[in-house]
Amino acid sequence: MTLHAADIVEWNRIAVREAVRVVDLAGDDDWERDSPCAGWTLRRLVAHMAAQHHGFAAAARGAGHEAAHWREPRDMGEPARVHRAAAAAVLDAFAEPGVLKREFVLPELGGAFLGRRAVGFHLVDYVVHAWDVAATLGAEVFLPDEVLLAALAVARRVPADPALRGPGAAFAPVVPTPEEAEGAGALEETLRLLGRRPELWPVRG
Repeated sequence: MTLHAADIVEWNRIAVREAVRVVDLAGDDDWERDSPCAGWTLRRLVAHMAAQHHGFAAAARGAGHEAAHWREPRDMGEPARVHRAAAAAVLDAFAEPGVLKREFVLPELGGAFLGRRAVGFHLVDYVVHAWDVAATLGAEVFLPDEVLLAALAVARRVPADPALRGPGAAFAPVVPTPEEAEGAGALEETLRLLGRRPELWPVRG
């Protein structure tokens, strides 16, 4: 699938809004549940999501090199509220004119990237994180095919280099697709390319 610059910001907005929706489903008893991100509770996952939103927003405005923007929020007493505010911040930043032509410094990925590519990274991150949250809650994600296909196109370009995969790295190791799951769709392929095991996290109810 070809990623058109005119579409990538809107597809990212849809993914972020879906992530906000599923985070808002969480109740008081859900925040300490284990998530698909190894070692992270739902609260810690949402803190990471908020930090990434603020970091990408800063990067869009030329301040991605400043570590403070990428730190997880200290006060996570109301995770959904913190996440909503962070999501609004990044969507506002990405909506600014000329954002796709700017240079984004993304320390976690080791360098600077043209805005169009950086927004693509954010898009796939929030397709996957929306699923992470939904999976923790036993819920579903609802994203249009064009968003899922765009995320898959980005995920397929992530190198399988062990230096970029594993504990402490930007991405988890690829999870091979079992024979019975082949052809399951763009979301499942994206999840497996980024280290998720969707068969372990069924929808409940």
